[in-house]
Amino acid sequence: MTKIKRSKKNQTQQPTILPTFGWSGIDRVFDNFRRDFERAFASFPTITSSTIPVLSSTCDLVDEGNRYVVKVDLPGVKKKDIDLNITDNSVEISAEHKDETEEKKKNFLRKERSEVSYYRTLPLPEKIVSGKAKAKLIDGILNIVLPKSRPTPKPKKRLVAVQ
Repeated sequence: MTKIKRSKKNQTQQPTILPTFGWSGIDRVFDNFRRDFERAFASFPTITSSTIPVLSSTCDLVDEGNRYVVKVDLPGVKKKDIDLNITDNSVEISAEHKDETEEKKKNFLRKERSEVSYYRTLPLPEKIVSGKAKAKLIDGILNIVLPKSRPTPKPKKRLVAVQ
């Protein structure tokens, strides 16, 4: 086995970051990076929560034996903004609402725009009579009544003793 000897002239010492910097130095590098990053994007407009569209809404599906009742929260949406498509085995709800306000004063102009959209498809466990479905919007809550094609009897309640 041959050994290779290197002379000290050919060996160059690589600088190491950790021993010369220490942990506090690494923290300082990251703090500087974050500060420079935030400065680079400071001129971009900010997005507030009122401009982010909501993709789905809270929804309840209740089986009342002879019909289903669907309640969907649609705050800020008017009747004319709702599209409701009902088939024999599903309900498709979509709504879109846009609002724009403008305030003008001396040397002052403020405009606000908001857009909210909802979409939801509910598959139904049983067949319904889509032609007899009814829907009503009251205080931001859409109530949909869907009569079943074959009513199911309500199960009888049975009292069970807790031990």
